[in-house]
Amino acid sequence: MEQPKKEEQSQTPIITESTAEDIENEFENNEKEAEEKVEASLFIAGKFLNLQDLILLTDINPLMIKETLNRLEKKYSTGVLRLVNRNNSWKMDVIEKYHYLINRLATGNVEFTKAEQETLAIIAYKQPIKQSVVIKIRGNKSYDHIKKFRELGLVIAKRSGHTLDLSLSEEFYEYFNVDKSEKSNKEEKIE
Repeated sequence: MEQPKKEEQSQTPIITESTAEDIENEFENNEKEAEEKVEASLFIAGKFLNLQDLILLTDINPLMIKETLNRLEKKYSTGVLRLVNRNNSWKMDVIEKYHYLINRLATGNVEFTKAEQETLAIIAYKQPIKQSVVIKIRGNKSYDHIKKFRELGLVIAKRSGHTLDLSLSEEFYEYFNVDKSEKSNKEEKIE
């Protein structure tokens, strides 16, 4: 084999310190942008997002998303906001101490009328309950309330003869930051 001439060797591109810094800066900028995209997605979603959801929303590769989630979990390990991981799905949330504020906002006049709140309360307290029973208690307007709750994913309806059996969905518990065990504990105390 023929050895390259000294002139050809000196023309071979070399990574300079400046080029290395540029590459490192670009990598850091990409990491920062990925973190901002994931953080914004979790903040706006207001619900649990799995890895596939985050990939579709951010168009970031899974390895970078996992690294980003680890950084965000550390970032939010103190303070009022938390990154909650449940079964490999993530959600931005406030610490439990301030859940009462979220519940106040979520059940405010803007989102649910007083009548809707009362209908939902009956479903939550009596679940599973037949839609026909809710209508007898709350009146015909409850059809609209139940339709809204089903569209929001807060209530599950299963056909039962000529009516529906209504019960709360997982989304209800996440939406109102209510622990499912709270209902179980109250039932045990009543018994």
